[in-house]
Amino acid sequence: MQDREPSRIDFVEEYKLPTEICLQIFEHLDARDLELVRRFGGDWANFANRASVWRQAYLRKYGREIFTDPAPIQVGGAGVGRPDLPNQEWEKMYNAREELERNWRRGPAEAGKAIYLSGHTDSVYCVQFDEEKIITGSRDRTIRVWDINTFQCIRVIGGPNVRPALGPKCLRTVDYPSFHLATASVNGTNYGNNIYHTPSQWHDASILCLQYDEEILVTGSSDSDLLVWDIKTYEPIRRLKRHSGGVLDVALDAKHIISCSKDSKIIVWDRKTYTVKGELVGHRGPVNAVQLRGKLLVSASGDGIARLWDIEQLKLVKEFSAKERGLAAVEFSEDMKYVLAGGNDHITYKFDVETGQEILQYTGHSQLVRSLWLDSASNRVVSGSYDLDLRVYDFTTGEEVWRAEEWTTSWMLAAKSDYRRIVATSQDGRILIVDFGLKKGGTEDGTPIDNVDLLRGLENTSAITFRPVQWR
Repeated sequence: MQDREPSRIDFVEEYKLPTEICLQIFEHLDARDLELVRRFGGDWANFANRASVWRQAYLRKYGREIFTDPAPIQVGGAGVGRPDLPNQEWEKMYNAREELERNWRRGPAEAGKAIYLSGHTDSVYCVQFDEEKIITGSRDRTIRVWDINTFQCIRVIGGPNVRPALGPKCLRTVDYPSFHLATASVNGTNYGNNIYHTPSQWHDASILCLQYDEEILVTGSSDSDLLVWDIKTYEPIRRLKRHSGGVLDVALDAKHIISCSKDSKIIVWDRKTYTVKGELVGHRGPVNAVQLRGKLLVSASGDGIARLWDIEQLKLVKEFSAKERGLAAVEFSEDMKYVLAGGNDHITYKFDVETGQEILQYTGHSQLVRSLWLDSASNRVVSGSYDLDLRVYDFTTGEEVWRAEEWTTSWMLAAKSDYRRIVATSQDGRILIVDFGLKKGGTEDGTPIDNVDLLRGLENTSAITFRPVQWR
């Protein structure tokens, strides 16, 4: 048969298909296709400009897919705007997100502005954040709540004997243009004293781990206990006692609280009743990290092995190939297909869950990989190390796409990220925020990327209220 030109049918202007059908067709196009279609003009351009069409293009590329029930806890913002706003500017949002994604890959010389928060008086072991707040736990035996929009410390929670005095002293920051701002500690001021709160129960030792959702905050400590807090009032609800060593990590969802410890045990708690459903025993060293996905749990231990468990049947499902040295951090992709584990040999390993085989390595650190975070929706891995560096990798290829080299003065201990920022903590007591939504260098240095605030899930104001600062 001879080649023939494909038939061309103008279903928009010639055949005049109903608007609803045309929209359904256009909603399958990506941004590049929509730009091409606009060149036709007329009704084609009108359909290509529709908000519903751009909404589908945006969510298809940047929406978060949920694979488990209960869903994993959302850390940071989802980056898909406000669900309560019916007429979002999806095309502007798409363009802002594209620029933001390019920033993550431009390297530290061209993207990523550093913000330092001071207040803790010792190592900060754990962190979580959302679009309103950051919560941190420290060796100084306090929990701090920070406003992520104003960078103000708004609450300090601890026992009566650990109220901080003036300080701590100022520490080195990264040089301009990476530097954006640093807040002063309010310790020892009238304001600092006013935000200090001693609850009915507290931890008597270092706070090593925490996780929260919209209802509760759970913290674990070197005192071997967990405390469950009301996230709205920061008042304790229950103390959970079962471990015989420090609680090194905690994970939760709508049904469970999972804790792991220096005692080599993993305990599964019923979230509603706070009773023990069972123990997962098998690790031969401290269990340093856990992560929960539906009925599956992944753990990493000082024994050099990452394990996959079924928490409903309380049994071991699979072991991932042992390493010569201990593992300190673990991550579980939201589709439950991959496990990441890193530790003493300075490498982060990627395992295929189905086969149990190692399929990729993320390299570059020169000391212990202390912290791992996988943002599955953004295809990014963030790692923090005792070599003082933060590194960002492409999850699929393992390519290093961004690095903060010694942006802190001591070991990196924890780091998490969302579509816009990294929030990390270190042994020097500070919180480091790296914001990729700010322009870097030139006359617009420090100003937001155009329309980046449209990606927020809340109004562009802080929903947290706090007392005016009263400096002494």
